[in-house]
Amino acid sequence: MIVPLHDAIRDLVRDGDTVALEGFTHLIPHAAGHELARQGKSDLTLVRMTPDVVYDQLIGIGCARKLVFSWGGNPGVGSLHRLRDAVEKGWPHQLEIEEHSHAGMAAAYAAGASNLPFGVLRGYSGDLPAHTRVETVTCPFTGEELAAVPSLRPDVGIIHAQQADQRGNVQLWGILGVQKETVLAASRAIVTVEEVVDELEPKPGAIVLPSWVLDAVSLAPGGAHPSYAHGYYDRDNDFYVGWDEISRDRDRFRAWMQRHVLDTADVAEYHASLVTEVTTA
Repeated sequence: MIVPLHDAIRDLVRDGDTVALEGFTHLIPHAAGHELARQGKSDLTLVRMTPDVVYDQLIGIGCARKLVFSWGGNPGVGSLHRLRDAVEKGWPHQLEIEEHSHAGMAAAYAAGASNLPFGVLRGYSGDLPAHTRVETVTCPFTGEELAAVPSLRPDVGIIHAQQADQRGNVQLWGILGVQKETVLAASRAIVTVEEVVDELEPKPGAIVLPSWVLDAVSLAPGGAHPSYAHGYYDRDNDFYVGWDEISRDRDRFRAWMQRHVLDTADVAEYHASLVTEVTTA
C-alpha cells in the first residue's frame, strides 16, 4: 500500500490512460505529475478542473493527447503558454480539448463516484453546448429541461494529501475540491502525502480516505510545490511569476524541465535542484 512514487506511477499508469490530477488551490500533486514526465508516460487524456502549472508542464513535455477541463491558466499571473502552444500551433503535438464549466466538472466527478452514467445540473446555456459534450434531459417529475454531462471515470485518479497512517488510510484538510470524488470515480487511485504517521488525529473539516479505496500511497514531502499544503508550507508565489517567463520560450521550457524534473530522481532531488539554482544565480 505505501510504496515509492516511482513504483506507483510505473505500475498503475499506462500509456493512453485517462488521468486526473486534482487539488484545488492547494494540495496540487506536482510530484506525481513530475514522475509521469520522468517515466515518459504518453498519449494521456488529462482531466482537471483547473489545469495550471503542472498540466502546462505535462502538456509541454509531450505526455498529453487530450485535456478535459473547466478553466486553464497560471493562477494570478496569466496564460499557460505550453497549453496555448499545443492548442494553437500543435507543439509538441496537437492537443484535443474538451471544456466544461466548474459546476459541470463537479457534477461529472460526482456522477462517476456514484457509478452513474451522467451528472445533471442547471447551466450550459448560450453557445458552450455546441463546443463540448453536453446533452439535455427532462426531469420526469417537473418537466424541467436540465443539462446532462457524461460522468468522469478516470483510469487513474491522483491527489496529494497531508497525512497517511501506516495502514494506508489518508487524511486531508483545508480547502477541499473534488479529491474525494476523483478517488472514488477512478479505477485506480494514487495519493502522495506529506508524511506518514502512526495514527491519524482527526482535524476539523478533514476527510479521511480509507485504504480500501486506494491502490497506492506514496511519501512525497513538498509534493504540492509550488502550490501549498495547508498546515505544512505556503504557496510559492515567486515560482508562479517566474513560470510565466520560463514557459514562454520552448527551449527555455525544455531546459528547465530537463534540469529540474527529468534529471532528478524524485521530489527531494527536485527541491534540491531549485535551491541550487537560487544559490548559483
